[in-house]
Amino acid sequence: MLNISKDLVALAVVGLIAIFALSMPFKQVNAADWLMLQGTEPNAAAGRATVWGLVQPEAQYTDGSVLQSGTFNGKPALFNMIGPDATSRASFQLRRARFGVRGQGFPLDGKTNYYILAELGNNSITAGSESAVKLADASVTFNQIPYARVRIGQFKYPGSEEGLQSAAQRDFINYTSGAEQLLLERFFDKTENNLDRNVPVGAFRDIGGQLFDTQKVADNWFASYAIMLGNGNGINRADNNADKDLYFYAAAEQIYAGKGSQVDSMKWFAWHQVGKRNLDGRKHNRSRTGLGATFRKTKYRAAFEYFFADGVIYNGTIDGGRPADGAGFSVLTANKASAFYVHAGFMLLPNVQLDLRYDDLKRSTESATDERRFSTLTAGIQYFVNKKTRVVFNYEKRHASAPGLTGEQAVRVNKILDVLDDRMSMQVVAAF
Repeated sequence: MLNISKDLVALAVVGLIAIFALSMPFKQVNAADWLMLQGTEPNAAAGRATVWGLVQPEAQYTDGSVLQSGTFNGKPALFNMIGPDATSRASFQLRRARFGVRGQGFPLDGKTNYYILAELGNNSITAGSESAVKLADASVTFNQIPYARVRIGQFKYPGSEEGLQSAAQRDFINYTSGAEQLLLERFFDKTENNLDRNVPVGAFRDIGGQLFDTQKVADNWFASYAIMLGNGNGINRADNNADKDLYFYAAAEQIYAGKGSQVDSMKWFAWHQVGKRNLDGRKHNRSRTGLGATFRKTKYRAAFEYFFADGVIYNGTIDGGRPADGAGFSVLTANKASAFYVHAGFMLLPNVQLDLRYDDLKRSTESATDERRFSTLTAGIQYFVNKKTRVVFNYEKRHASAPGLTGEQAVRVNKILDVLDDRMSMQVVAAF
């Protein structure tokens, strides 16, 4: 059964933000927010086809410390390998290579938009696939109904800022531990001994329909809402049960200056999603809820987000081993987790930005045996070659522990977690 009290609280938070934002008189505008920027065209400016893309070559490095305990003692630790292939502790790779087309497909109807994006890079969308190209987005948006735009297809669901944010605009190379483990969903058929996912990761996307809009509600204030019904079964495939995922999102944003993805603003947001997953031939509840804020003004950037998970929780591999060495993935079906991150950034020079982020994850908190805690402090520097090209350097100080264990079991498991290495990475981000 769903935890009704938590679901109601989550919906109340989203609803209160929506009611506050939507209670003011509307003026239609194409405001700066991810709901509108990715898939909705301005009526007067869009053409039939705008070609665009993104290339992100990168290098990542860890010390490659091997496991010091457990079933795979002496073998490489999965968490010290570079994803998605997990075959090396240091690697150059093409993280993302995306090619897209967007616009108004019908000259007589400027209110109908389309958005298509293909992924050619080496990441969790394409890894393990027979095809080197995967469809990331394919949607049609109808803007005919005032205050109720409709989007149909495969696209990013309304949720966490980390998920909604464009890959071309992220300040950090890697996701937080919370987003990586609780939100970037992997799909399995069993709760234990899964040597691979049955499809690509969800990539913060779903297939379904969404009702949404952004409106100006006061001087420099904008309100956004979204309600989506989706399969909840990953991308590029049909659903595997009759139950659908529900997504709710609300945001209020004050614009200081600018437009588009680089707008100076203060935004508050909340979101909630709930659905079911098929594991071991049974249905299990899965819900995620979060709230946060972003700030950007002149030289300063800041953000925070808190979210919690209930039900199905990703639980890593057995003893930290790699699937290539026989370590299977596992999933818990009735547990809880929570995570948060705080980010501060400063433009030191017109083309140099400094960033610092701390993130924390408490996973599987309902079970002392399964509970794990992860924390990462990431220091970053970005060099902007021009408006669409930059070079990003990150250093991640990582730590993990099993606080609920005692005795010999605590010694054994913490020996595994103690070899979690720091990680260094460099990435070039080039958009066109």
